[in-house]
Amino acid sequence: MSEWTWEWEYEGCDPAAERLRESLCTLGNGYFATRGAMPECRAGLVHYPATYAAGVYNRLESTVAGRRVVNEDLVNLPNWLPLRFRLRSADGSVGQWFSPDTRQSFDHRHTLDLRRATLMRTFRFRDDKAGVLSVEQTRLVHMTDPHLAALRTVFTADEWSGEIEVESAIDGDVTNSNVHRYRSLNRNHLAHVRTGTAGADTTWLRCRTSTSDIGVGMAARTVAVGQPPTASGLRPSRRRAVHRLLLPIAPGSPAGVEKTVALHTSRDLAISDPLGAALDRVTAAPGFPALLDSHVAAWARLWRRADVQVPGEAGRVLRLHLFHVLQTLSPHTTELDVGVPARGLHGEAYRGHVFWDELFVLPYLNLHFPEVSRALLNYRHRRLPQACRAAGAAGRAGAMYPWQSGSDGREETQQLHLNPRSGRWLPDNSRLQHHVGSAIAYNVWQYCAATGDTEYLYTKGAEMLLQIARFWADTAQFAPELGRYRIRGVVGPDEYHDSYPDVARPGLDDNAYTNVTAAWVLSRALDLVRSLPARRRQEVFERIGLDSGELPTWEDISRRLLVPFHQGIISQFDGYADLAELDWDAYRSRYDSIRRLDRILEAEGDTVNRYQASKQADVLMLGHLFAPAELRDLFRRLGYELDDDVWRRTVDYYLKRTSHGSTLSGVVHAWVLARVRRAEAWTYCQEALEQDVADLQGGTTGEGIHLGAMAGTLDLVQRGLTGLETREDALRLDPVPLPALSEYGFSLRYRGHWGVSVRLRSGQLRIGVPDSEESPIRVVLTDRAVTVAPGETCTLLLPED
Repeated sequence: MSEWTWEWEYEGCDPAAERLRESLCTLGNGYFATRGAMPECRAGLVHYPATYAAGVYNRLESTVAGRRVVNEDLVNLPNWLPLRFRLRSADGSVGQWFSPDTRQSFDHRHTLDLRRATLMRTFRFRDDKAGVLSVEQTRLVHMTDPHLAALRTVFTADEWSGEIEVESAIDGDVTNSNVHRYRSLNRNHLAHVRTGTAGADTTWLRCRTSTSDIGVGMAARTVAVGQPPTASGLRPSRRRAVHRLLLPIAPGSPAGVEKTVALHTSRDLAISDPLGAALDRVTAAPGFPALLDSHVAAWARLWRRADVQVPGEAGRVLRLHLFHVLQTLSPHTTELDVGVPARGLHGEAYRGHVFWDELFVLPYLNLHFPEVSRALLNYRHRRLPQACRAAGAAGRAGAMYPWQSGSDGREETQQLHLNPRSGRWLPDNSRLQHHVGSAIAYNVWQYCAATGDTEYLYTKGAEMLLQIARFWADTAQFAPELGRYRIRGVVGPDEYHDSYPDVARPGLDDNAYTNVTAAWVLSRALDLVRSLPARRRQEVFERIGLDSGELPTWEDISRRLLVPFHQGIISQFDGYADLAELDWDAYRSRYDSIRRLDRILEAEGDTVNRYQASKQADVLMLGHLFAPAELRDLFRRLGYELDDDVWRRTVDYYLKRTSHGSTLSGVVHAWVLARVRRAEAWTYCQEALEQDVADLQGGTTGEGIHLGAMAGTLDLVQRGLTGLETREDALRLDPVPLPALSEYGFSLRYRGHWGVSVRLRSGQLRIGVPDSEESPIRVVLTDRAVTVAPGETCTLLLPED
């Protein structure tokens, strides 16, 4: 496979695209990540260097629109990147500090090497007095040792001699300023900043977050390579620790510096204090070549376990998506108490919060890094008591998980949100998206089915699943006139609709996605209770205070929850058909993009609540979560017939009424259309692939990549196009041939088997099981079943389309 498929190059310097490049060139290891900003640049309107450690949040109070609000943010930590230089010519004259914003460079190129997980930057510039200087920088955030990062810079003089003054620093004078919409909020999260020196080549900085009181220690070792420095000095100040070196340079004698940085926080295990740990680690760290070798070796192991093989540009983008998933959620995540941040560790949009994106991330991780999936589920389990308290405060039993979660599991959804088009702060009712609980239950079930981890299912998994079921059972209200149960006052995945027109009370009734997934949760909870050994069942019931007398009600609700229909189509919610139709053509002609139709209408003095218009897949999410046969069975259990015609009409109906204002929408629509309208599926596949690379949302990627959408494209290949299901102790496959993607492959970890290969090409499906002492794998297609033993490969002809 060519190197081109592993590299992303960015030519020149484009201020308008700088923050997008910085997000896409972020380097991380699951513990922390650093945006791909240039080391000479400070945060401003163009550049935004930032470093984020997973799970490091802080809470601040602000006044917005005359109201006191409290927000918790993923904290922008001290900036370890700063490294600038200036030239001293032979006559002793000193030039200005180089900056790409003020000094014109040429041959400027950034190269993100996915295979090696490095960011290389090369450029040249001409100094009027000294001459031409070539610069090469290589950066890494270490995947073997999650507390280390390094930056190597090499300077080469072109037919001149002199000296280079280099300034390496750690900067604690940083704020959370990545998202312009948050500019009126309090952004100063770091307090008690102190700096100092250690030895002849190391500076340090320590600080604490102002409210959460998390200690941060950072140490930087900067050494010259090649020619020894003619001068070196360490200069700590109140918020910056600076190390300056003077390096001789001449043609044929390049000058260079290696900057190695260690980061620790008080959340870390097995340390005494963060600064002491950072100093010990940076002192013991080897030089850049050795760090690079071990880093590349660690990434080689990750790629062997997780890589996807898809030809062409689609495969290149998928590999970039996988790269960013692994930088946010790596094997190091297993040691942390963290969830799935919607925007990765790449920016500050959504304040670094955890939504429902694990619904799109865990299915991929389950079959490659199940230990990471389990750690992410543990994040939810540790916050189960908080979810139960939230349910109790709302007058409900069971667990009500928050729509936005952060450090401790309380509801972090903002009370107000800003519409940038109108400049108005508006009430935010998205906290009514209680379907996040169903997503967590689904993730528990999928993880245990993929791994066979019954120990988890019978303990922590059971506690979460049963408490979420309990919440739905207590939330559903029986309507005698309908003979059915209703769930009222919620918001569905669509998000545009948060109330009925001209109604003060927020929330909608009988959102179809919410009700169907609630019925699924109740059904799976009952299945789990039946499968639990008697002693295990007793223990779980005692731990969560569940009375077996509640179960008949669960059974009844799981069969009689209301699903609204209109015109033979599943209604998004009760009353959806009564809303007005939108003149889509008129809005498309008036605006460059109508993805955020809600903002457009509000700025016009209107509201999207009046129209049959969705931000993203809502009803169609059911086709993403459940295979066609399972979805039919689920509706049949509820007393409805969902045949192919009803589902096709439903898909067609909502396709015409969706603006795709979420990056997840393309993923879901591609998945659903692959089964019902194949000719259009690839259009949505391409949109899903291009969301971040091309920044289709218009500037949002610079505030952080969309992790759920990136992982969703990987899962689209892994499960969506193959029809892969892991249930009943078998790999079940029902491939969908797409003309634009007729060849692809991947390896997965299934039960005790590492590296099970799945390849689809020319109407053939090939399954290879690596040699081991494990049991054979049962593979089930729609028309046959085979058993593949370890060490064997089976090639199956697929039925004609």
